[in-house]
Amino acid sequence: MPPDSSTALLDSETQDQAATKDAVASRWRLVWRRFRKHKLAMVGLIVTIGVYVVAVFGAMIAPYGSSQLDADYTYAPPQQLHIVDASGDSWDWGLYVHGYTMERDPETLEQEFTTDPDNKVPVGLFVQGDEYELFGLIPWDRHLIGPVDSDTPMYLLGADQLGRDQLSRIIHGTAISMSVGLVGVGMGFVLGILLGGISGYFGGRVDTIIQRAVELFMSLPTLPLWLGLAAAVPREWDSVQRYFAITLVLSLVAWTSLARDVRGRFLALREEDFVTSARLDGTKEPRIIFGHILPSFTSHLIATLTLAIPTMILAETALSFLGLGLQPPTVSWGVLLQEAQNIRVISTAPWLLLPGVAVVVAVLAMNFLGDGLRDAADPYKH
Repeated sequence: MPPDSSTALLDSETQDQAATKDAVASRWRLVWRRFRKHKLAMVGLIVTIGVYVVAVFGAMIAPYGSSQLDADYTYAPPQQLHIVDASGDSWDWGLYVHGYTMERDPETLEQEFTTDPDNKVPVGLFVQGDEYELFGLIPWDRHLIGPVDSDTPMYLLGADQLGRDQLSRIIHGTAISMSVGLVGVGMGFVLGILLGGISGYFGGRVDTIIQRAVELFMSLPTLPLWLGLAAAVPREWDSVQRYFAITLVLSLVAWTSLARDVRGRFLALREEDFVTSARLDGTKEPRIIFGHILPSFTSHLIATLTLAIPTMILAETALSFLGLGLQPPTVSWGVLLQEAQNIRVISTAPWLLLPGVAVVVAVLAMNFLGDGLRDAADPYKH
């Protein structure tokens, strides 16, 4: 047999084996196999997992508590973390940062910081620091990274106008910003699936009423609606009450597009043979809706959910930035960006814009993840 024929035969056998594996593989295995081929989606998955790990273990990862301050170090610039000291005759391994030398400008009386190479501040891992409750239950006082001497501050990403560590506040704000997006989308997700499913399955007058309500919400300008609802939240409410109020506000305007999408799916599937068979078999309506129709496009719903979370994160950030969302002492990325509204402050301390970088990274990662899930949602489509 000629060599080219042998190669073609092997390629044909390989394709047949791959087709056989695809034929016997479960739907979720096929989705995962297709998802892995999307490189940006895999990067987005890794970054998203990392962001939520930071959100869950933020109190342990952050060097300081969100409210710890040192008024002597207002607008202290970021410090570079060193691994080895090669300034002497031999290399001295170990984490450290250079301390500050503080001088006051005689004309403007502004505090100026310069790096002092002779002041070596040792940095350790799992050092003892402020007490906190891990997962809100376990008392603990160990932090992933921090200065060995608790009397000497460390500002890897600089300090704000009150001398609070910017890195610690960004880490603490991750939990609020990411959970607002998750909880808000979850509530909107339930409304969208419930109302969209009822509208598409039953049709008729029920469909008309629900669709008119959807059109009413979709006709309202989103930003003014957010601003109006957020402004209606009483100022005397504490941070926890405002957190749930903002989550509710965001979820009230997040369900309309999903309800339209779910309605269309139900309209297309309610006349399929498997639905007709279930109905003739005496299956009750809730079982048909939640046990037969919804599972047929679950992967699509997951992709839609992933793409909706970044929108909620941006909405919370925008409301808090405008002063109508979460307020101090609650720490979120939007609250931290309130301090970046003053151009004069930004010219002095540009590191106050770093929470915006965190927003961009999280939103891009989840958008990449959502795009990959959307492409892989239908593994039988080539």
